[in-house]
Amino acid sequence: MITWQCLAFNQLNTLQLYQMMMLREEVFVVEQNCPYQDADGKDLQAKHVMAYQDTELVAYARIYTSEPLSAHIGRVVTKASARSKGLGQQLMQQAISQCQQHWPNATIHISAQRYLEDFYQGLGFVICSEPYLEDNIPHIGMEIRAND
Repeated sequence: MITWQCLAFNQLNTLQLYQMMMLREEVFVVEQNCPYQDADGKDLQAKHVMAYQDTELVAYARIYTSEPLSAHIGRVVTKASARSKGLGQQLMQQAISQCQQHWPNATIHISAQRYLEDFYQGLGFVICSEPYLEDNIPHIGMEIRAND
């Protein structure tokens, strides 16, 4: 059974913080072979959407806002052992719902890896940018407009 939490940075305990950083590093740095600066300062103001199976963090995303009022979903990650079970879709639905709850008038933005474009379109996102490289990985900007 999956349990969900959405916590501000100052609500995370040290174990949750460690699990969050470990999962992000495990997938983004090691699995995707993409060295990058993960600790970018945005975690401090973000809310952290986490899926636990028992005590194991199996999926994670962070949500935050910027001016003018825009919501952002990023660092979307599912543990390799938990993939292909619909958890990624549940994670994004949780993240979208949390954005809409906390910032109901904000357009939600993501920087999507190109190979996941159809997945995000299935969740209601539309393309809003030309393709670009982020950390040497093809991406596309996508959004769900406020009140759509």
